[in-house]
Amino acid sequence: MEIQSLSVGSMDNNAYLLTDSGEGLLIDAAADILALLSLIGDTPINTIVTTHRHHDHIGALADLAQHTGAVLVAGEPDADAIESATGVRIDRRVWDGDTVQVGNSELEVIGLVGHTPGSIALAHAPAGEATQLFTGDSLFPGGVGKTKSDADFASLLGDVTAKVFDHFADNTVVHPGHGDPTTLGEERDQLPAWRARGW
Repeated sequence: MEIQSLSVGSMDNNAYLLTDSGEGLLIDAAADILALLSLIGDTPINTIVTTHRHHDHIGALADLAQHTGAVLVAGEPDADAIESATGVRIDRRVWDGDTVQVGNSELEVIGLVGHTPGSIALAHAPAGEATQLFTGDSLFPGGVGKTKSDADFASLLGDVTAKVFDHFADNTVVHPGHGDPTTLGEERDQLPAWRARGW
């Protein structure tokens, strides 16, 4: 599986193009349909995954869905809000235990509650290679995503700890919704500090 990324829109959202065996999957059709079409080129996009419902991650979803005819995927708890905001239909509502396919590569869906009720991450864990983890706005270098309450923060940190840090190795590469990639090893020692500061 090959990974390409492009920062789009006024909030510098990362859109990720995953390709395998001539098929493409796009993560977060955030903004700037022309830039996304340039990134995609001639690659057939069979699937578009939206990591969560916030407006800066769905700005080009309707246009790209119309252009590609792709299957649209989102976390079950965020799907209604995405449909309402974009006018598109979410074809697959996913959560923990579900998988998404691109070519011969499988990605595990991980539900991470807190930044939004239905945020998801995708993990590609090929045997003998570092896991590639696409986290949307749930995990960044230096902390978890923004939350609106202490309960939301506790939920997000708890999910990220149990479902990500306790599950994947230190060499796992984190591809966030904004900014540069990191690894779980670079972030792991900071978990107590994140918990103590409350954000």
